[in-house]
Amino acid sequence: MKQIALDIGLSAGPTVANFCAGPNAAALQHLELWLGDKRTAQSRSPVPTYYWGPGGSGKSHLLKAAREGLREQGARVGWLDASMHNAPEYSEQWAAVLLDDVHRYNSVQQQVAFNWFVHAQTLQRPVMAAGEFAPVELKLRDDLRTRLGWGHIFSLQLLSEAERRAVLRQAADDRGVFLSDEVMDFMLTRFSRDLGSLMELLELLDGYSLQSKRAITIPMIKSMMESQ
Repeated sequence: MKQIALDIGLSAGPTVANFCAGPNAAALQHLELWLGDKRTAQSRSPVPTYYWGPGGSGKSHLLKAAREGLREQGARVGWLDASMHNAPEYSEQWAAVLLDDVHRYNSVQQQVAFNWFVHAQTLQRPVMAAGEFAPVELKLRDDLRTRLGWGHIFSLQLLSEAERRAVLRQAADDRGVFLSDEVMDFMLTRFSRDLGSLMELLELLDGYSLQSKRAITIPMIKSMMESQ
């Protein structure tokens, strides 16, 4: 059965608070300590961090949560991902450099990432990056690959289906929302299995259910999708 990617008017973006750690608790704890608060920003460690793992394991969620956390502290960041083809020059005003999907960087993006990395390290600013593979397996230029691999490295794992179900069930219970086993099966087979996407889907279903005054059922979900 074909999965449907969730891309329909989501109201909440990735944050530290809505990251469901499961087997990735150490990676989340590191990010929480790394972010600190506005008072500890000046003492943030310049040692780089690299998150890696398969799609849906939460590595991009953590990077985006880092970006949001820094913005909430009033800080500016340098952000580069594989979809960006006109990256800005490095700015000394950036509190950190965030590099997402590094395994997909083309040669120009690799040059930008390397330059940003060098500038950031010169100014003792941290770099946080994410990719699908361990540093040694990245097909990147050597000088960038070795820099990505010398700091804190966290291997992220996918949550098992049982863990996803348990987290989704608990989140629904916290909202006072009933999800039947049939609805849970539908959500887990027809939509992205990335837990962050599933949690946002739950929020969207809850809102649509309240608005339409209908219980969450498979026909209601299909009706919501058709109305987008």
